Amino acid sequence: MASDHTRSAILAAAERLYADRGFGDVTLRDIVAEAGVNLAAVNYHFGSKDELIAELFVTRSVQTNRERLRELKAAEEEGGGRAPIEVILRALVGPTLRGCLGPENQRSTAARFMIRASIESVPPIRRIKNREIDHLRKFVGAMRRALPERSDVDIYWGLNFALAMAHHTIRESERLTKLSEGKCDLDDVEDVVARVVSVATMALTAGKAEAKAPARALARDAR
Repeated sequence: MASDHTRSAILAAAERLYADRGFGDVTLRDIVAEAGVNLAAVNYHFGSKDELIAELFVTRSVQTNRERLRELKAAEEEGGGRAPIEVILRALVGPTLRGCLGPENQRSTAARFMIRASIESVPPIRRIKNREIDHLRKFVGAMRRALPERSDVDIYWGLNFALAMAHHTIRESERLTKLSEGKCDLDDVEDVVARVVSVATMALTAGKAEAKAPARALARDAR
């Protein structure tokens, strides 16, 4: 088996197994058996299980982040360098939600792998998430331009909450469907995107003074 083909076979087998069974239950021996290669090939191409997981996650994340930045760039160009906050947030969460939700994507190996990565944040994935933040800095800059009256702290929290809503929706999609008895349609991905964007926009554009007043009142009452 040629070297490039061997590497591709290992990646494909690992992604399938991790998507189906999770990171903890899959061993390197499971992967080599699925790929039809020997253990030495995995060690040669990746060095360890952690490095293999990292390679898969980076590959899928790069695709999502490129789409995010493409949408952000188009939005800012259309707005003359300043896009509306709701359009920025749509560029931030839309690619993630579209990549993992919907009947077609939920069946794909790539989508199921990324859902698994969201549920089981194993050390190699956590390290990459904590390191690869440059694309998020571009969103912070765009959000500052859209909401110059908001503090940096508000912007960072707003971005964090928007991402958290998107990832929680992906992780808990089955539970939401059961809880709502099917009323919340997770297959209508654009509706899901619109709802996440709407809530995130409201959080960022709500009056700052109004948000802080209850906290001060609670502290006073506690004394």
